[in-house]
Amino acid sequence: MAAKANELMMESKMGSTHNIQTFDHEGTFSAYVAAPEGTPKAAIIVIQEIFGVNPGIRQKCDGWAGQGYLAVAPDLFWRIKPGLELDPDVEAELQEAFGYFGQYDPNDGVQDIEATIRAIRAGIGGLGGVAKVGAVGYCLGGKLAYMVAARTDIDASVGYYGVMIDQMLDESHAIANPLMLHIPTADHLVGPEAQAAVHAGLDSHPRVTLHDYEGLDHGFAAEMGNRRDEAGAQLADGRTAAFFAEHLA
Repeated sequence: MAAKANELMMESKMGSTHNIQTFDHEGTFSAYVAAPEGTPKAAIIVIQEIFGVNPGIRQKCDGWAGQGYLAVAPDLFWRIKPGLELDPDVEAELQEAFGYFGQYDPNDGVQDIEATIRAIRAGIGGLGGVAKVGAVGYCLGGKLAYMVAARTDIDASVGYYGVMIDQMLDESHAIANPLMLHIPTADHLVGPEAQAAVHAGLDSHPRVTLHDYEGLDHGFAAEMGNRRDEAGAQLADGRTAAFFAEHLA
């Protein structure tokens, strides 16, 4: 009971926060875990933006749990500021988030996500192990979804408005399992040249599917706040749900 009390740190409507052992087994970091009713049909790792595991990311997890998946959002900024939750619509918090992004090493993120995959398959949140694991990420998380597809055995990955993917196309040969990327054409953080490079490098890849969203900007699929475009979010999220239903079955 004491170990369980230490692991269980926060409750919400559908989820709670649990500790995950780091990849090198030398420490732990927290993750928000939302479990479905009954046995999960698969698991989905929800990879945060630069704003931490905030209410929007937790809502993403709760939504996946409502669809029958075990959803896990690891706190990827734990080395910098554990428990970070920022609001992108507050200018001071937006600038704070950019500061953390500048300090962050995405290679650490890949290790933390790989540790999360391992924890899910071993059993997390009081459940037995879940074999099939997907990942969906946003902004920084979209970049990490691409990196995880290239560097781990994740079963399927989805990236929304991933940044700097054009600088990592030399890793595309290592993508062995399905990857989907959602690309808003008016992304003010990922310009036309970067988007063109991603298309040139990945359009012919047999494991990669790209979707463009004409006139939409970065953050269009956020769960809440000023960035959300309802029609675009519904379209992209529907494609993501169908993608996971196919590849995590």
